[in-house]
Amino acid sequence: MDNSIKEEIGNLVDKVLDDYKGGKNIDAADILGKPDRNEVIDIINNLFIVVYPGYFRDRTYKSYNRENGIAVLIEDIFYRLNKQICLALDFCKMRGTMTEDDREKESYRITYEFFNRLPKIREYLETDLLATYDGDPAAGSFEEIILAYPGLIAITVYRLAHELYLLNVPVIPRLMTEFAHSKTGIDIHPGATIGKSFFIDHGTGIVVGETSIIGENVKIYQGVTIGALSTRGGQKLSGKKRHPTIEDGVVIYAGASILGGDTVIGKNTVIGGNTFITGPVPADTRVSIKNPEMEYKTKGQETVKEEIPQGDAWFYVI
Repeated sequence: MDNSIKEEIGNLVDKVLDDYKGGKNIDAADILGKPDRNEVIDIINNLFIVVYPGYFRDRTYKSYNRENGIAVLIEDIFYRLNKQICLALDFCKMRGTMTEDDREKESYRITYEFFNRLPKIREYLETDLLATYDGDPAAGSFEEIILAYPGLIAITVYRLAHELYLLNVPVIPRLMTEFAHSKTGIDIHPGATIGKSFFIDHGTGIVVGETSIIGENVKIYQGVTIGALSTRGGQKLSGKKRHPTIEDGVVIYAGASILGGDTVIGKNTVIGGNTFITGPVPADTRVSIKNPEMEYKTKGQETVKEEIPQGDAWFYVI
């Protein structure tokens, strides 16, 4: 390589390295002092083996006795998750108030409590699995749902992350659900509260915000947003109810947007596709867009307009 080119590249490198000294929030040279995203993803994959024994293979540990293999795997996950939580605790809003010894004790306590909650998580996931099977005529078996359905994958990661969120773990719950988001196209904030028998059909493009409350036996189709009306207040809105409450038995069809912390969708209500809701809806209500119009234009002929009738036909199911 020509010496002048080497010098020019060297100058560019020096310029970038000097910029790191500017005190920007995006500057962080200590990569080992932060949670490792790839390690968190690997922990999620191993937790799937624990949550769904017999469905996902463990390629790390070989054992003739399945229970012995699970025991070794749980111990390994415990050790690694404990380490990641300890690193994450340095990035909470209490940063600077915990000593290293405090963080180690707290991370162990949190990790132990998380594993103590695994039976509860599996109890909820069993109801989600049954709701998916009962609600989808295309489901051929439980095995198909567990291995292939993006909705159950996203719900599983959410339920694991939600427990860590409730235990006040910074960073890691969001890393978990954003991994599920990138894998499935379903964005569920770990802070959302979701009851049993939750069914996501198709799922792509679904967004569920942090302070959303979703009851039991709720069914949501692709493209649904359960979001905030506005985030213009920024950090001043942190911790406040910004997202809707969806009560038991509600069905929300594709493309619907339900927004606002004061918005409550009453029990057993059906929300039609592509509706836009920013206020409360009573129980046992059917909501649809009023009289949409189809237009047909065939070459050489007059345009024909046809009003789409209201009723069940408007609730479009794939």
